[in-house]
Amino acid sequence: MSVVSSIKQAAAAAVQALYQQPFTVADVAVNTTKPEFEGEYTIVVFPFTKFSRQKPEETGQALGSYLVANNPGLVAGFNVVKGFLNLSIHQDYWLGYIRDAHQNPHPGQKPANGKKVMVEYSSPNTNKPLHLGHLRNNFLGFSVSEILKANGFEVIKANLVNDRGIHICKSMLAWQMFAHGDTPQSSGIKGDHLVGDYYVKFETILREQAETIISDVLEGNFKDFEGEEKEKIIKLHTLLHKPDIQADAEKAGKIKDEIKELSRNKTEIMQQAKIMLQQWEAGNPEVRALWQTMNSWVYEGFEKTYKRLGIDFDKMYFESNTYLLGKDVVEQGLQKGVFFRKADNSVWIDLTADGLDEKLVLRGDGTSVYITQDLGTARLKYADFHMDESLYVVADEQNYHFKVLKLILEKLGDPSAAGIAHLSYGMVELPHGRMKSREGTVVDADDMIEEMISTAASHTEELGKVKGFSEEELRELHETIGLGAMKFFLLKVDPKKRMIFNPEESIDLHGFTGPFIQYSHARIKSILREFSTADLASLADYRHNAELLPMEKELIMINEQFDGVLEDAQKEWSPSVIANYAFLLAQTFNSFYAKKENGKYIYSVRDAETEDKRKLRLQIAMLMANTIKQAMKLLGIQVPERM
Repeated sequence: MSVVSSIKQAAAAAVQALYQQPFTVADVAVNTTKPEFEGEYTIVVFPFTKFSRQKPEETGQALGSYLVANNPGLVAGFNVVKGFLNLSIHQDYWLGYIRDAHQNPHPGQKPANGKKVMVEYSSPNTNKPLHLGHLRNNFLGFSVSEILKANGFEVIKANLVNDRGIHICKSMLAWQMFAHGDTPQSSGIKGDHLVGDYYVKFETILREQAETIISDVLEGNFKDFEGEEKEKIIKLHTLLHKPDIQADAEKAGKIKDEIKELSRNKTEIMQQAKIMLQQWEAGNPEVRALWQTMNSWVYEGFEKTYKRLGIDFDKMYFESNTYLLGKDVVEQGLQKGVFFRKADNSVWIDLTADGLDEKLVLRGDGTSVYITQDLGTARLKYADFHMDESLYVVADEQNYHFKVLKLILEKLGDPSAAGIAHLSYGMVELPHGRMKSREGTVVDADDMIEEMISTAASHTEELGKVKGFSEEELRELHETIGLGAMKFFLLKVDPKKRMIFNPEESIDLHGFTGPFIQYSHARIKSILREFSTADLASLADYRHNAELLPMEKELIMINEQFDGVLEDAQKEWSPSVIANYAFLLAQTFNSFYAKKENGKYIYSVRDAETEDKRKLRLQIAMLMANTIKQAMKLLGIQVPERM
């Protein structure tokens, strides 16, 4: 049990004993004591005054006296500042903790809680390689999965591959038109990159064709449109030329975007892609064969990238296997009256009564949309695992989509609906702005990996910290530092926030970075290497007698908080909580290690003032190294033994 849990239990028991009032542990608020006051932990007294019928200061005095008298191994003393009771924790508690922690190679790991969670992340499209946005997604999904495991959940890491749809047909069509039989083997290009090149080629041609149609529309020529689409484009054209719209750049921009999208859909090359999609859904053997071939190139490329990043999955789902299940769900929904069919044969659901809009769930030509396959996948996932929670790691651009998905499943009475949750995260941008797949301006994950490793190499060599390393050890070190820098930088920010990724900033050995923490771990290990295996083994059951100095106690306290940090990270689905904690560990140890007075190191290990102090600081150093390693492991980051 953590010290905070122990304090809460003791305080709840004290309230019941002093005031004969039932009081639960959950009602006790405990915080770390502010640096300007004496003590380590502070209880907020105000909630107890309604039972004591006394002033907060008097209530705090009574509660503090009771805790000291009845919890001798926990509370050594107290002081009251207004409505806050500051507690000094008994030294024996901290010494007992460090002795017990020395026996635990996996701090923070909680027993199984009987709950099952599926975490779906990555979800790449097979028309392009993984890019920088996918990196944040993958790192978040992997880390949240590890954090859930550490908190006792059974976790299934899942990846839903978007392997079908109009975007896939775009790459296929462009390859048919321009590749002349090119393959990854013949071109020497990694499979996912080769397919992505043809997606960009398609979009380039589409953009050129769309510009002609847009130009015609802006000049009042609507020859490419007919029926409802023609009525809509004429209406947009009319709106665009109204004086009030022309005076409002934002509104005019939105209308132009609508015209642009309608024009894109009327291009010749887009019409060909739509025909190919219909052929794919009809099972055309030639289209299906090309699809399988090109997807196989992409999967081989993905696998290499995942392996290098240390990303893994327990279960793979493919939209090509789930979109028909989604169509079945739509048909059942029609029969139940949950969905309705429009004149053009498309199927919709009306969510206006729920404060949302009408939502398309099946196109008029019978082809599916994203929500169709997501309905099918949700049902399949639940049938496979009957998990308590199904967590989707998807960017905040899809907030509305997941609201709609959960609501539709609830209206259908589907058992999967209850557990659906969306870990919504902000998009990643580079210092020069947002990336765009259509325009080929995305930063490929593989290119980013190479850049990070190259930057790590130049930084470590400049600092002269690589003496005595073999070529193989150097390659491994640079990869560890480069990937660690990238993962930490993308995880240290609250997932809900958008962020700008700066590769150069991420690798600073002196900042709030992964390499700073990695270097701190290596520094601790270098201290431990000064002692023999026998020296370290002798610490197993050692009992200390010396008084703890302030920073010795502080380091033990911070390590003891790991359990609570883990719980907070799990509740918030936020690896940033772990990242901040890992940085605090490293920063505090560095301050401890470097603390001087009159030119001498106060907390020296080898030159400690007594044998007891030497062993105590050795134990603290070992504890720090292990906790840093475990915290960084939850982020998917390795820590080197030396740097």
